[in-house]
Amino acid sequence: MIRSLILLGFTYLLFQLHLSGDISKYINMKYSYLSAAAGYALLVLTIVQFFIMAKKDKEKGHVCDQDCCCGHSHEHESKWYQKLFLYPLFAFPIVSGLFLPIATLDSSIVKTKGFHFPMYDAGKGDIQQQFLRPDTSIYYDKNVYDDLMNKEKKQYVNQQTIVLDDIKFLPGMETIYNFPGEFLGKEVQFKGFAYNDPETINKNQLFVFRFGIIHCIADSGVYGMLVEMPDGVKLKNDQWVTVTGKISSIYYQPFKSNIPYLKVDKWVATPAPKDPYVYRQG
Repeated sequence: MIRSLILLGFTYLLFQLHLSGDISKYINMKYSYLSAAAGYALLVLTIVQFFIMAKKDKEKGHVCDQDCCCGHSHEHESKWYQKLFLYPLFAFPIVSGLFLPIATLDSSIVKTKGFHFPMYDAGKGDIQQQFLRPDTSIYYDKNVYDDLMNKEKKQYVNQQTIVLDDIKFLPGMETIYNFPGEFLGKEVQFKGFAYNDPETINKNQLFVFRFGIIHCIADSGVYGMLVEMPDGVKLKNDQWVTVTGKISSIYYQPFKSNIPYLKVDKWVATPAPKDPYVYRQG
């Protein structure tokens, strides 16, 4: 009975996430068909499990004949300690997913993890926790990736004003970071939440970020750019703004490297979008 309810719980949770749209807070919607297929597979397994349970309940009334001399069920029953630890383990994600609010990643995550988002065990695989600069090179052959970035560069450098909306945010940022010299003096506009880095010396400078999801929330990173606001403008962490300005380059001491930054000419406070994340489309 408990196994049937656990399967039912997982099935309901997946369908509820899809119907409410909250599934986008866990995975790139490009792969939503996979989680939907998993939901339907769980539905089938749940129905099968209930049929099995009904059949066993019916067989409980069976009276053993002479060939069935033991007088008890032959079903192998799980030990009590297996049930005590395994069932709560499976039930926890169901209960937390249905009854706990879904947390949205914000500047507190940046502050807690540390701005640099340390790499996962360097040397153990190619997966890295990314920050500031999107990097999809690990998903392509080098030549294919170079061709893709050159095509993106041609698309953006010919635009008078580069508007990085939700779809273009990740590829646009990646292109600018790959070819910073090609974008010097170009006007760029994008939206994100403010983050005041305590290591920044110039108090007019802060970061404007978006959390991006490559495949799922586990490989999410925080992406964006250092911006220099007009004199006297102070933004609080997590305040959403749309900034417009010219791309320049600066040596950023905490990173010990040159990075592109946006010298802001115009900015406007904007409400947080319904979906605060951006996704890798390609």
